Amino acid sequence: MAHSLAVDDTARHEIDPALFETPEVRQACVDLAACFRMAANLGMEEGICNHFSAVVPGLDDCFIVNPFGLAFNEIRASDLIICDFDGHVLKGDRPPEITAYFIHARVHRNLPRARVAFHTHMPYATSLAMLEGQPLQWAGQTALKFYGRTAVDDFNGLALDAMEGDRIAAAIGDADVVFMRNHGVMVVGTTIAEAWNDLYYLERACQVQVLAESTGRKLRPVPSVLAAATYAQMRSGGNESAIQHLASIKRRLLKTDPDYLL
Repeated sequence: MAHSLAVDDTARHEIDPALFETPEVRQACVDLAACFRMAANLGMEEGICNHFSAVVPGLDDCFIVNPFGLAFNEIRASDLIICDFDGHVLKGDRPPEITAYFIHARVHRNLPRARVAFHTHMPYATSLAMLEGQPLQWAGQTALKFYGRTAVDDFNGLALDAMEGDRIAAAIGDADVVFMRNHGVMVVGTTIAEAWNDLYYLERACQVQVLAESTGRKLRPVPSVLAAATYAQMRSGGNESAIQHLASIKRRLLKTDPDYLL
């Protein structure tokens, strides 16, 4: 189902390796590793097929991503690789999974605001992406966190070339969350903390919607004016909640999965 990307090391991007040894890059790898581990703990991954990435701090033309062949609950900070946008592995001894490269490289290249991109097949959000109509309904407070921030992309097969990655990036547009029909979801953000926070609460919002719809009773949406006002209230607090959420999962992992730091 998943395949690694074949790369031509003779055409490696020329870059000073010291740029990957900064405290900022180390912290990004630690934060990403924490997100991988907690996503696995919460059942938000699928085998070795899903991927999280972040543009390398201080650079604009390469990104950190999980390597092919590792499940989320195996990943340590040191396992993460760095690729350029042309498919060359600049740091690490494993290649990326092929769709990870073609999706993430093109999203980061085409959408500079997307410094971070998390793609999963997490079950509740993916189940809503399989249904007719808009996947997420504005019927619960948690869902309102995403009011006006979602897009829907129609399924077009596997992302096995740059053209498909470009198409997905175009479908995201100005959104922060894209429901990928018959496939999964992607969350993009400016920081790892923001992307994790959105990914977590997106799955929770989708979970309660699935539970509500399973009763067979009609959903009772929040009126659009109130939905917009509630979303504005949520945004007024800035990013502090996302920062604290990421810090909390790292504290939890220190008790249960401390090797994520290695």
